[in-house]
Amino acid sequence: MDVFDIIDKYYPKGRLREILLIHSRSVTDKALEICKKHPELNADVSFIEEAAMLHDIGIFMTDAVGIECRGSQPYLCHGHLGANLIREEGFPKHALVCERHTGAGISKEDIETSGLPLPKQDFIPVSIEEQIICFADKFYSKTHIDREKTVEQARKSLEKYGEAGVKRFDKWCTLFL
Repeated sequence: MDVFDIIDKYYPKGRLREILLIHSRSVTDKALEICKKHPELNADVSFIEEAAMLHDIGIFMTDAVGIECRGSQPYLCHGHLGANLIREEGFPKHALVCERHTGAGISKEDIETSGLPLPKQDFIPVSIEEQIICFADKFYSKTHIDREKTVEQARKSLEKYGEAGVKRFDKWCTLFL
């Protein structure tokens, strides 16, 4: 797989592409650092490198003007929208990373209780690779692409997704840091 063939297909030159690439590279690098630090996890490093670069492929379809996204869908939907694209490209395992990385995962119950604009299903990272990428993603925003969040800043950013996500993040801190 050449991730840049896929990125090129959906992201022409411009600021949004630049934001996507900088953010994705930061997340990829952090995920790869975790793999290097924890070989006992037996994570598929090649898969992590590919999937981390593609985890946010769906942002262009969302409405997030602050990061140059001019689509029609709520930003929260970027994961499952990107997953649909990646499935169409023939990479169903990579698509799971796209749809499960938002927050620290979002449960069907949280979607129903909060009335979130997502399909009524669990979007929680399952495989170790999904968990590593999701965790790494929490340290980088697309609005401040030049800096890494502290653990406390990353943890605080998850509070809006509910207590379950914060607990999952705390578990990952123990496992990955």
